[in-house]
Amino acid sequence: MRSNLHRSGLVRQLAGFLPAGAPAPGDAARQDVAERLGQWLNVADAIGLSSAHAAIAAAGRQAARAPGQPAATAATLQGELERVRAVLSQSITTRDTRHRPDPDDLDTEFAFCLQRYQDQQRRMEMSVDALRGHVRQTLAQGAPRLAQLAALDAALGEMLGGREQRLLNNLPNFLRARFMALRQTAAASDTPHDLRWLQGFNTELEQTLLAELDHRLQPVVGMIEAMDI
Repeated sequence: MRSNLHRSGLVRQLAGFLPAGAPAPGDAARQDVAERLGQWLNVADAIGLSSAHAAIAAAGRQAARAPGQPAATAATLQGELERVRAVLSQSITTRDTRHRPDPDDLDTEFAFCLQRYQDQQRRMEMSVDALRGHVRQTLAQGAPRLAQLAALDAALGEMLGGREQRLLNNLPNFLRARFMALRQTAAASDTPHDLRWLQGFNTELEQTLLAELDHRLQPVVGMIEAMDI
């Protein structure tokens, strides 16, 4: 599991923006999952985690007393997941064909790219959060183990969601550094008005957004897969 954490698509994408020889994000301290999670939790979070443990156990007992069937099958939820992924992916990779970058005003061009990235982040947050809540509610109506998983996901989302969102909000800083590096390289060439590098940057921006989308969908994927175990 440790290896998978360090080789996620989002981490690999960000690592590609760094200068040669620079440590990749997360490589400074290769700790196990428990150690790294402990850095995210303070005393208040630990107390909340203890309370969440009781709530998770209670969810399992309640589901055992009133066994039911989830309102949707794993296949149905998988279809909803793929629909959300497809809609967001298409939005991410669709460019404004009317936009014409000005090679003499690249600061404004980066502001345009930054706005595009942040708009897509907001779309992802709203759509994925809604889907995650729907899947969680579905699992809560199923077997005790699924109800407990739904309760666990809710607890972790409440405790870790804010920290995760702050980290995701920092992703544009990586893009800014990448933009400036490509811009400086292009400025040293004989054709400073050749904006092929900017096309490449926009492709990298889209790849970063797609990697972020995969990251945001991981809890949803895990809960759906648990229905077939």
